[in-house]
Amino acid sequence: MEQKQLRSRSEIPEEYKWRLEDIFPNDEAWEEEYAKTEKELARAEGFRGHLGDNVTTFLNCLEWMNEISQSIGEIYTYARMRRDEDNRNSHYQALTDRAGALSVKVGSALAFVVPEILSLPEGTLEKYREENPKMKLYDHALDDILRKREHVLSPAEEKLLAEMGEILDAPSSIFGMANNADLKFPMVKDEKGQEVELTKGNYIQFMESQDRQVRKEVFQTFYATYKKQINTWASTLNSSIKADVFVAKARRYPSAIEASLDDDKVPLTVYDSLIDTVREFLPQMHRYVALRKKALGLDELHMYDIYVPMVSEVDMKITYPEAVEMCKKGLEPLGEEYGRVLEEGFNSRWIDVYENQGKTSGAYSWGTYRSHPYVLLNHQDTLDSMFTLAHEMGHSLHTYFSNQKQPYIYAGYKIFVAEVASTLNEGLVMDYLLRTTEDPKLLAYLLNHYLEQFRGTVFRQTMFAEFEKKTHALVEAGEALTAELLSDIYLKLNEDYYGPEVVMDPEIAIEWARIPHFYSAFYVYKYATGFSAATALANRILKEGEPAVQDYLEFLSSGSSDYPIELLRKAGVDMETPQPVRDALQVFTSLLDRLEKLI
Repeated sequence: MEQKQLRSRSEIPEEYKWRLEDIFPNDEAWEEEYAKTEKELARAEGFRGHLGDNVTTFLNCLEWMNEISQSIGEIYTYARMRRDEDNRNSHYQALTDRAGALSVKVGSALAFVVPEILSLPEGTLEKYREENPKMKLYDHALDDILRKREHVLSPAEEKLLAEMGEILDAPSSIFGMANNADLKFPMVKDEKGQEVELTKGNYIQFMESQDRQVRKEVFQTFYATYKKQINTWASTLNSSIKADVFVAKARRYPSAIEASLDDDKVPLTVYDSLIDTVREFLPQMHRYVALRKKALGLDELHMYDIYVPMVSEVDMKITYPEAVEMCKKGLEPLGEEYGRVLEEGFNSRWIDVYENQGKTSGAYSWGTYRSHPYVLLNHQDTLDSMFTLAHEMGHSLHTYFSNQKQPYIYAGYKIFVAEVASTLNEGLVMDYLLRTTEDPKLLAYLLNHYLEQFRGTVFRQTMFAEFEKKTHALVEAGEALTAELLSDIYLKLNEDYYGPEVVMDPEIAIEWARIPHFYSAFYVYKYATGFSAATALANRILKEGEPAVQDYLEFLSSGSSDYPIELLRKAGVDMETPQPVRDALQVFTSLLDRLEKLI
């Protein structure tokens, strides 16, 4: 650990910071756009109640809606990303709050549009389509609206629900501020016995330490910090789940899970089939855990032994510039056009690279339709951080190609397909490393890392998906989710997924308290389905070359111009069958076979 304490934002060199000036040159320009957008809201009254008048008014309303949606997107994204640079900055906390409040106002102003479209007399839309060819652009969007007819409320109810946006998002906001801005971890001792500040960013790095005593101390310290507010975390998560259930009931869905899946037009069978198929392969997961215990030479395998590389002799330190070069090499099979955009992203300050005091933890890709995509990282010079870079650039190039080829209304893609682009990048980079590595120890290390990706992305995210399904079902049945009940459910799932070879340390029962994804319910299963689809597509690209690359670039350029299941089907993967998940887990099994021979 070179860094004893986190650097301040001002200590990070400019070339390693993203350039948000590409969205707004300065805060004054942001203020101008804010004022202009607020003023634009008044135009709603000119459209409300008039969508049935004529096709011109109808199209003008849709164009106004697109314009104002783009503007609020830029306003919120800029403010929030500025805040993410340092969550303690009160100026950008205030801008984010104002952007959130304006976003709710925009939602409220637009709330009449969908109910009014649904209340148009029969035949009106068909008549409009005949009268004006510009209507063709909106075919898929209008079909999607009509599909959800029974779940759309009256204009007054839609307005009320939109105005409740901030209240319904409150649990997520409270968790975010508590977790990112207020939560302070103590100092811990590293391998050299030196005092280092524990952070969410370096926690996994500590968990990969070869010094078992360090791992144990950090693991216990990390969860002891969360345990101090355990009832607060439980209350916040319970409130978030209640909000999901409330919205689902208000929209007349049988359950919160079905409400969430319907947004992507994904059948419940896809979610349930994922859990069933992964559970079918749990014996392979248990076999992997047993191999870990043997490789580490332990009498007992604890939860703090799960992340440490099984091949101890390899210390793979990868600086950020080296990570960039590895990604470029690994992604060469995606062709020249993809490589050109990738190069532009690396060289044009799309990426905020290093951790600093107050910076939001983790990693993400974001941006706006008019700007290029952006990536937030907390790079730690590890193999894992290199794969995070490949992953987030997968998202960013998906965004780039969709923004280039699709009109605004279809540029944003659904999360169900989002994880395909990011995970496919990881798979191709890993394939490159496995092909070019001759050292048996390094090869074993990489196989271990790839197996860890399966564990983290397919097994672990499916376990999270089960946790979400169980907790929402309990709230729907009228149960109160106490800290104790949440911990009991979470511990039992860990026992099922990791099997009898792992000692279930009591700390792991409260891991649910630190998972931000639980505040975006029924999201995480898409990591597992996305990983499975990506595995299939990557194999096709490596086997077939150019035709598969063209199909894939077409997929990346499709945005949300069709439903996610259909877009993947066109790219050659049918997620309505258990086959892609089963095929991915067969790859897991074959990798495990290879690693067993090397260890």
